[in-house]
Amino acid sequence: MNQAIIESADRRRLLQALTAFGAAGCAPAAFAQRDPAQDYPGKPIRLLCPFAAAGGVDITSRAIAQKLTEAWKQSVVVENHPGANGTIAVDMCAKAAPDGYTLTMISSSHSVNVTLQGHTPYDLTRDLAPITQVTSQPYVLVVNPRLPVKNVAELIALAKAKPDSINYGSSGIGGFSHLSGALFASMAGVKMTHVPYKGGAPAMADVISGNIQMLFSTLLQSHGHIAAGKLRAIAVSTAKRAAAAPNIPTVQESGLPGFEVAGWYGVMAPVATPAPIVAKLNQGIVAALRSPDMAERLGADGSEPVGTTQAQFGEHIRSEITRWRKLIRELGLRTEA
Repeated sequence: MNQAIIESADRRRLLQALTAFGAAGCAPAAFAQRDPAQDYPGKPIRLLCPFAAAGGVDITSRAIAQKLTEAWKQSVVVENHPGANGTIAVDMCAKAAPDGYTLTMISSSHSVNVTLQGHTPYDLTRDLAPITQVTSQPYVLVVNPRLPVKNVAELIALAKAKPDSINYGSSGIGGFSHLSGALFASMAGVKMTHVPYKGGAPAMADVISGNIQMLFSTLLQSHGHIAAGKLRAIAVSTAKRAAAAPNIPTVQESGLPGFEVAGWYGVMAPVATPAPIVAKLNQGIVAALRSPDMAERLGADGSEPVGTTQAQFGEHIRSEITRWRKLIRELGLRTEA
C-alpha cells in the first residue's frame, strides 16, 4: 500500500480518537492547558527590598513575607538590595525570570525617580507587572516649638508676612519631604527656602535645634520627638487623618484645601509573569493585609494597609508619575551629583 495513504489513515484515526476522548469529557491531561498557578508556589519566593533593613519598606516587606509563608507553607525570603535611590532591587526584578519567584517592593519614591533620574535601567510601567498597593502613609508637618505658629493657617500667614524667612528641610533633593514642602509653598503662594540634607536624621536634628523652621517627616522618624515636646506637629499631609496620629489635623482641614501627599509601598513582578500567578499573588497579599494584626504591625511606620486590585495599582503608579513629573519640571529639579 502507498506509504502516504497509510500515514494519512493513521492521522485520521488519531484525530478520531482524540475527538472521541474530548466528546466523552476525558481528553488526556497532556493535551489540556494547565493553570500555572495551580502548583504555585513550589519553591521559595524572593521578595527584593530596595532599601536598607529596619526602614519602613523593610518592615512592610517582612510582615508580608511572614504572612505569605504561613499561608502557603512555602518560604518567602526578603533580600535587601539598597542603593541608587532604590533602583538596584527593582532592576534585578525586572530582569529576573518571569515565573513568580522573584518579586520586588517599590515605594512612592520610584514614581519620582522616573522623572528625576532621567534614565533608569528599567521602565517602571512597561517592564514590571503591578500586583497590589500595600500601604499608604502620611508625612507630618513639624516645626520648631519656638516658631510662633500652631496651625497651617498661622504658618501661611507668617510666611506671607515675612517672605523667605522660613526654611524647610528635606532628606535630599527630589525626596518626598522636599516635594511636599515645595508643593506646600506653591499651593499656599508663599516663598520659603529649601535646605536639603543627606538623610532625614540630620534634617530632623536641625529642626529641633532651630537651624531650620519646618520639615515634612515620616511618623516613624518624628513621633518620639513630638511626644517629647522637641517638635510641634501641626498637620499631616494625607487627605484623611492618620490612624496612628488621629489628633493631628490634615493640611487640608487646617488651612490649605486640596493639599495631599501620601507615601506608599507596593509589590511588583517581572512583566511577563503569567497572569494566573500574578492574580494569586494579589489575592494572597491582599488577604495578608486584611489580617487582624497587620494594621498594628504596619503602624510602627505610621503606615496603613491598603490592598488594591492589579489594575488599580497600575493606574495609581501612572497617576503618581504624571503628578510629580509636573512639579519636578516646574521646579527644574535634577538628581544630585
